[in-house]
Amino acid sequence: MPGRRQHWEDVYRNRAVDAVSWFQPQAATSRRLIEACAGPSAHVIDVGGGASVLVDNLLDAGWRYLTVLDIAEPALAASRARLGARGEAVTWIVGDITQAELPAARYDVWHDRAVFHFLTDAADRMRYVAQLLKSVKRGGHVIIAAFGPGGPLQCSGLDVTRYAPEALHAEFGAAFRLIGHETEIHRTPQGKDQEFLYMHFQRT
Repeated sequence: MPGRRQHWEDVYRNRAVDAVSWFQPQAATSRRLIEACAGPSAHVIDVGGGASVLVDNLLDAGWRYLTVLDIAEPALAASRARLGARGEAVTWIVGDITQAELPAARYDVWHDRAVFHFLTDAADRMRYVAQLLKSVKRGGHVIIAAFGPGGPLQCSGLDVTRYAPEALHAEFGAAFRLIGHETEIHRTPQGKDQEFLYMHFQRT
């Protein structure tokens, strides 16, 4: 939606990429979970990847088929500038995940850190799950990191939804088998702690 896109473009135009609350100097947990369920020949999409260094980490480890999607073009531009020529090997998509045109049965791994909890409208969450069902291969893996029960009620000026493991699994339904979950306390650049719940599903 234009309003949502404008909000996130303004965030990245007005703040340095290492000053946003979700910034990580290394995407260690995400990389570990991805590497535990697939190898470097897998097709991976990082939803809401923006300026995250996860793509750098995976490229460093020899991963070849990487897609990064974000609603904010300035965030993707920051990643492309950081990667330079290495970024030419990455597929970059500017789009709202609830509306984007994604290929069918393409991805072995779907990764999302800090997008799903912004989808406070049930219709948006249903569209998100429909994208998963379309684009993730049967047997493929889905890694979602959202605010846990002790996380904030708002982020970047927007309301969010906090999730316990059972509630987050319920959003995805029987088509996704729960493999495991873990909690991470993220320290923001401003020195605040945020509880993230990482969930690992497999498309059945």
